[in-house]
Amino acid sequence: MSAKTAVHFGAGNIGRGFVGMLLAEGGYDIVFSDVAAPLVDALREADSYTVHEVGEGGRDVVVTGFTAVNSAEDPDAVADRVAAADVVTCAVGPTVLRFIAPHVLEGIRRRPADAAPLQVMACENAIGATDQLRGHIEELARSDWQALAPRAVFANTAVDRIVPGQPEGGGIDVTVEPFFEWAIERAPFGDTPPTIPGAHFVDDLAPYIERKLFTVNTGHAATAYFGARAGFEKIADALADEGVERQVSAAIAETSAVLAAKHGFSDAELAEYRATILARFKNPALPDTVRRVGRQPLRKLSRHERFIGPAAEAAERGLGVLGLLGAVDAALAFDDPEDPQAVELREKLGALDADAFTAEVTGLGADHPLYGPVLDVVARHTA
Repeated sequence: MSAKTAVHFGAGNIGRGFVGMLLAEGGYDIVFSDVAAPLVDALREADSYTVHEVGEGGRDVVVTGFTAVNSAEDPDAVADRVAAADVVTCAVGPTVLRFIAPHVLEGIRRRPADAAPLQVMACENAIGATDQLRGHIEELARSDWQALAPRAVFANTAVDRIVPGQPEGGGIDVTVEPFFEWAIERAPFGDTPPTIPGAHFVDDLAPYIERKLFTVNTGHAATAYFGARAGFEKIADALADEGVERQVSAAIAETSAVLAAKHGFSDAELAEYRATILARFKNPALPDTVRRVGRQPLRKLSRHERFIGPAAEAAERGLGVLGLLGAVDAALAFDDPEDPQAVELREKLGALDADAFTAEVTGLGADHPLYGPVLDVVARHTA
């Protein structure tokens, strides 16, 4: 056993194929915590799993030194593991953070007061996810938090790695792209940051989070919706089409304009970043589909998500939004009977008028400069 231990909540593909892999390479023994009993059992029974990086520069990484606990069946064991850990991470989705907060809090309660502070990082596709987790923990702790706070430090992160839908029969192995980025706030750790190979620690995380969300997430979803409308099944095939690539490029060029105005990124830096992102999406070795990437369109059309969020900021600054409006138009056409949100989207478009739909789904107020342009797009799809 190594001297370092990490507890990771969420043993899914991101947990195993990104966070868990890098923690293992950093010398941590890993405890995966999950509620999916078959997955927990499979991890307990295995001595190793392999992360297959597919595409140029890819390699196979064998991960060892892990176990798993079922947080639904044995919360006491999870709390004990957290209490003894050096690091806690999670990749569960922003809406699930409140469900893991009790486990982290109980672990902090059980942690010896003289132990080094637990280092907590939420690895989610959301701005300030670790702050959200800490907020849930503080709310649960109430008046006890003042005494418990010194036992943990919390740092926001920005994570980026494409982990597609996995092939049938792959077991606990994971297929991923070779590229990854993990940016972490430096200040909370002082002189003792966690050991995570390939991660970089930054003084101001906000630009990195928004650059990722407004380029990778916006571009990926735009590819899915433009690709689905053009009749493509796979993301790589969709982006190989000149028309789809032109539409996606237009959308993320507009988000880059916002990033440049807001955070001071140079045009050359952002152009290089966009080219890297598009090359990643084109990776033919990634078996990703427009249906998987396009799922949950209602969430992706909401006020602070990947289309309306940057488009609203662009409109407020007098910048162009035609490319992003095109992505919204394609998203409104998305139809997947197996995705509950896509079904609900079609129902709302049939039941609501354009004003009601725009207000309810996008969260834009009628006085916002983006409201009218979005309303015009919505009107093409409503009954």
